[in-house]
Amino acid sequence: MNDTDIEYDTLELYDFRLPRELIAQHPVEHRIDARLMLIDRKSGAIEHHYVRDLPDLIHPGDALILNNSKVIPARLIGTRTSTGGRWEGLYLREDDQGVWEILSKTRGFLTAGETISLQDHDGRDIPALTVVARLDNGHLAVRPVDLAPREEVLARFGRVPLPPYIRDGQMVDGDTQAYQTVYAKHPGSVAAPTAGLHFTSDLIRHLQKRGTLTVAVTLHVGLGTFRPVSADRLSEHKMHSEWCELSESSAEKLRRCRENGGRVLAVGTTSTRVVEAAAQRSGRAFAAWSGETDIFIRPPYQFLAIDGLMTNFHLPKSTLLALVSAFAGRELIMQAYQEAIEQRYRFYSYGDCMLIV
Repeated sequence: MNDTDIEYDTLELYDFRLPRELIAQHPVEHRIDARLMLIDRKSGAIEHHYVRDLPDLIHPGDALILNNSKVIPARLIGTRTSTGGRWEGLYLREDDQGVWEILSKTRGFLTAGETISLQDHDGRDIPALTVVARLDNGHLAVRPVDLAPREEVLARFGRVPLPPYIRDGQMVDGDTQAYQTVYAKHPGSVAAPTAGLHFTSDLIRHLQKRGTLTVAVTLHVGLGTFRPVSADRLSEHKMHSEWCELSESSAEKLRRCRENGGRVLAVGTTSTRVVEAAAQRSGRAFAAWSGETDIFIRPPYQFLAIDGLMTNFHLPKSTLLALVSAFAGRELIMQAYQEAIEQRYRFYSYGDCMLIV
């Protein structure tokens, strides 16, 4: 089922009403006990399962694409050293000169040379960042006071950067493990690739024993994943850019899977963006590539790389909901979302998921 006309460009078509109590505030106790909605694009059939049922839903010879980016403790809390005024920040990136770009929130304006004290995990405020400049986009350029490596500073002061719809972004101890995939490897994301949160090491081993390929890609999820669509039409929205990589070894595994008649199933919209961005660059599926991508997948996008998609339930009027609608058809997706609400599925990052084939 394909959406082909410009009528699907209107943002209002991707809106729905969600009862607030369906927004998951905590993950299920066991990852594989999350519910899974199975959607068949050809027949329009919708079935209800659990993540633990995946070995019976995925065929031997299929490939699962897993985004192995690791969430970094990017949320920072502290004070302006000179005034004691409360300050909050979100680490975004570091340049090759060791200067950080930070999303900053405080009263008044920080000036070059000013110091920010960060609160460590024992609640102590310690001078840690020096303001370098205010950037044109409103973000802040800072440098660690003692020039310590990023990993050291964030490990000492950083917190899990939960999205605001989960407990207003306030982490608890369990989030350190819960908001990270079991196969996370390369630090760089400020939000989790949430479809992957449903997997355990045992489930992956079980799938592999039954003949499922697992193929790693990397996409570092950026701040733009939280940014709402800023226009009335999807085509007028400026998509954010994120760094990603499809290695030659992973590309070869996916080519072999497709040649042998297996299905290529992306775990998450981030994995989808990697392989589709690489395909767009080369004009063919599964060509190795790395770099920044601002690909915006929306109806009537024609997919080159994936045959199936496992994904969580997304925010109304979001770019991610548009991506899923491009893959399965807007009408089918909105029907599925309505059924998920009626069946009391749990939504968003810590919620349940769907598998679209």
